[in-house]
Amino acid sequence: MADPFLGTEALSSHQLSRYELRSRYIALHQDVYIPRDTELTAVLRAKALWLRSRRRGILAGFSAAALHGAKWIDPARPATIIDTNRRPAKGVQVWEELIGDDEIGVVDDMRVTTPARTALNLACRYPLGVAVAAIDALAQATELKLVDVEVLLDRYRGRRGVRAARAALDFVDAGAQSPKETWLRLLLVTAGFPRPQTQIAVRNEWGWVEAYLDMGWEDIKVAVEYDGDQHRSDRRQYVKDIRRLAKLEQRYGWIVIRVVAEDHPEDVVHRVREARARRL
Repeated sequence: MADPFLGTEALSSHQLSRYELRSRYIALHQDVYIPRDTELTAVLRAKALWLRSRRRGILAGFSAAALHGAKWIDPARPATIIDTNRRPAKGVQVWEELIGDDEIGVVDDMRVTTPARTALNLACRYPLGVAVAAIDALAQATELKLVDVEVLLDRYRGRRGVRAARAALDFVDAGAQSPKETWLRLLLVTAGFPRPQTQIAVRNEWGWVEAYLDMGWEDIKVAVEYDGDQHRSDRRQYVKDIRRLAKLEQRYGWIVIRVVAEDHPEDVVHRVREARARRL
């Protein structure tokens, strides 16, 4: 009973006694239970909400993205579903939307929006930076094709948010390895730089890949990388990255701009502009 379940079903099938249900489990929604001390995730919230809908709803938004395997979804986000039950509840977001049969898929026996429809919803309903990071993760986890999303954009032409969705989808890149990389890429593009290539493979003289760079411009060998907290918490990784950076610069001629959370966006743009100027 690690997954959410309906208490009435567990009792009627004699899987649990009433005492066991009260003592070992807590209700996330009415009649929807999870084990006590369970660490909530976006996937668990989605499964619980689907049961709350009595298996009639269609999971959407970040909940659908989580079930499709997308990473980096805040577990504190409300679960989202397309349903007729619009009764407000904590941790629940209910959308009332038109949806075609070809926009509905099934994951673990639950109805969810397809990756294309999920991308459309995310692009229509969330600010550009949030939407692009979410769709980057979705594209990395699935075989999302933006041409399929374009079909839906045309299908729902005139709907609220579609114009903003087109702008967001134009920035999507499955090469992002974290939301911070998406943020960094958007910063560079909105600053006026050419759109950087992501996950650039640096090969040695035998054609073997020596390293991958987060993003950059291969023609002028300028790269930009986001350094996460693991560089401070993992000494071995930190040493490995220093040696990797030295090889990229000395042996392969790359200029690598390293960005950390404490860097101001204007400073990042200035450093990248200087590096590109040196090469151009």
